[in-house]
Amino acid sequence: MTSQPTAEQVRDGHGDPGGGLQAGLKNRHLSMIAIGGVIGAGLFVGSSSGIAAAGPGILLSYALVGALVVLVMRMLGEMSAANPVSGSFSAHADRALGPWAGFTIGWLYWFFWVVVLAVEATAGAVILEGWVPAVPQWAWSLIVMVVLTATNLVSVGSYGEFEFWFAGIKVVAIAAFVVLGALAVLGVLPGVDSGGAGLENLTAHGGFLPNGAGAILTGVLLVVFSFMGSEIVTLAAGESADPRRAVAKATNSVIWRIAVFYLGSILVVVTLLPWDDPSIAEKGSYVAALDSLGIPHAGQIMNAIVLTSVLSCLNSGLYTASRMAFSLGERGEAPKAFARVTRRGVPRAAILASVVFGFVAVFFNYAYPDTVFLFLVNSSGAVALFVWLVICCSQLRLRRIVEREAPERLTVRMWLYPYLTWATIGLIVAVLGSMLADAEHGNRDTLLLSLAVAAVVLVVALVRQRLRPHAAPAERTGAPGAESLESPESPESAESPGSSENAESAGSAAATSAAGPARP
Repeated sequence: MTSQPTAEQVRDGHGDPGGGLQAGLKNRHLSMIAIGGVIGAGLFVGSSSGIAAAGPGILLSYALVGALVVLVMRMLGEMSAANPVSGSFSAHADRALGPWAGFTIGWLYWFFWVVVLAVEATAGAVILEGWVPAVPQWAWSLIVMVVLTATNLVSVGSYGEFEFWFAGIKVVAIAAFVVLGALAVLGVLPGVDSGGAGLENLTAHGGFLPNGAGAILTGVLLVVFSFMGSEIVTLAAGESADPRRAVAKATNSVIWRIAVFYLGSILVVVTLLPWDDPSIAEKGSYVAALDSLGIPHAGQIMNAIVLTSVLSCLNSGLYTASRMAFSLGERGEAPKAFARVTRRGVPRAAILASVVFGFVAVFFNYAYPDTVFLFLVNSSGAVALFVWLVICCSQLRLRRIVEREAPERLTVRMWLYPYLTWATIGLIVAVLGSMLADAEHGNRDTLLLSLAVAAVVLVVALVRQRLRPHAAPAERTGAPGAESLESPESPESAESPGSSENAESAGSAAATSAAGPARP
């Protein structure tokens, strides 16, 4: 096998320019990707249904899902900080559980994001057509897809720059909303009559749980998928100068991000307005809240924010799908062309393959919205939970391997291991079981279709594994062997046994194709 240049070589301009992903993301890019990654358009447009189902108790639903995401991110952060490889949790699953697991979850994750491309492109086109009706909706979908594909093809730095500003707008908008709403609830916002706002709205209209305690779980099912995307930073960290530090920073900050952006903003909504106010269902929770403050053109302001969120999700979705395809190609679990990069370190074939599927999905959305496209959306709907479950199972095994072979790499540790890991697995299984029992909101169909697609991909993975039983671990994962963090000593490391940099290159950095980890 031809060795790949290390991350240090790429940053210094040495090695094969087209040999792997390049460290083109800056610290400010990663910081904003980490912050904005948990703020999807679903927070703005989907929260009203959760409030209608659970009343003020939706805060408990968001808190439960938020706690779940914090725990999953802690586990993923532990694995990625110890061994930041291309492919993140897919590569970790390959090493911890076997190639069948990495193949299955990697392709399901790719499928999820290419379907999201179509959903977000259509959502953005609807808003843009409302502003410029002379341009048809299909044309707007085409325009946004082409523009963001072009930015991803230029370099990873251009993706990071676009995402920095997209995420920045989301963060500023949410922060401003929380501050203005809090001032109104306290009655100190100048020029606003907020007599109907206050903490009494949490209990005055049927109580904190007007629809019963069971509504908390219903709310969980309605809001859980708006949290998908927090794991993107662990994929992006591989293309930064210091992936371990980036992963640790993102993992440690996830608690306050969820607390402020999700719990904080929803608390503002249900204290500004009674949960059963008709305007929440008619206009959306955030537009209704802004209207209650007397802010003019609240609907158009929120449309602009939602459009930014949509473009951010589209941008990140294309990036994420392409990097997962690249990782699968590196490990021999996708066409080898996906693992080839341009001189700028861009996996062009992986990007184009992902966006082509996205275009096909957009076509299905317009031609067959109630059949083919509905199947695509539903069959990918539960993938987030599958990903989280695989992360938990992988961490259970990899933690023991790291503790045995390289405990110094545990710079991020899962709390109360293994008890909290098992508790998280139990919570995810409980959510899946609730989806199976929930036919009213379509969750049962979503889960069954997602399981069917997952079963097909799993069968393909098992057949491939049976046909390739002697594939070397390093060839499968592009990372150290499944049972060890360190690969066998290479000639380069044998020549310079005292060099920690060469040892790192032999064990991890070369395995991550130029985007490998920095020194521990």
